[in-house]
Amino acid sequence: MRRVAAVLLVCVVGLCPTALAQQLKIHDGVPAEIDRGARYVIYLHGRIIEDQGPRPTHPDWGVYEYRRILEALAADGATVVAEQRPSMTDMDRFAQHVADQVRSLLRTGVAAGRISVIGFSKGGGIAMRTSALLENPHINFVFLGSCGDGDFRGLDLRVWGRILSVYEASDEVGQSCAELFAKSGSTGTRSEVRINLGEQHGAFFRPHNAWLEPVRRWIREAQ
Repeated sequence: MRRVAAVLLVCVVGLCPTALAQQLKIHDGVPAEIDRGARYVIYLHGRIIEDQGPRPTHPDWGVYEYRRILEALAADGATVVAEQRPSMTDMDRFAQHVADQVRSLLRTGVAAGRISVIGFSKGGGIAMRTSALLENPHINFVFLGSCGDGDFRGLDLRVWGRILSVYEASDEVGQSCAELFAKSGSTGTRSEVRINLGEQHGAFFRPHNAWLEPVRRWIREAQ
């Protein structure tokens, strides 16, 4: 909260939001210089950004404020890693890439509890695959609107890690991850939050506190 208050103060005294955003730690890959004491967040966006670019608009769900979401995560003190994936990205292949990013952080001495992988929609499907590949019960994962009747529910995998699911009550695409969590062989802590903004899948298109605050707490409380 102190960092957020500082952000507001800087804006009041005259720095524009663009200048302020440059002070936040947002990278398109794992940074070359690693701070072992920092918290690292890998954010995996939804498929619409693959198709339309970094600020797409859905006819029903509105504008996906990708950059604002990254800034909101970084404003809480995290070092954020976020790559814009190309169209038709293969989820299994990209999950291997994300798993390699996590392993590189672990090799440099960053504790597993200080690494979080957050995935929304298709990004959540990638996060699930990453979790299964790493088989580490201490890494943090957040699945945003990621479980449902499609590919994600039918995955034949066992998720590992300290996992938070957040889903929107009105969302017909991303629903509860209870079925995924119930699979035998899965290892780690589980929690789920149901929000009710009435914005369907678009609830995660914007940095709403309804889902951001549970995510921030999940990241901060990790050991």
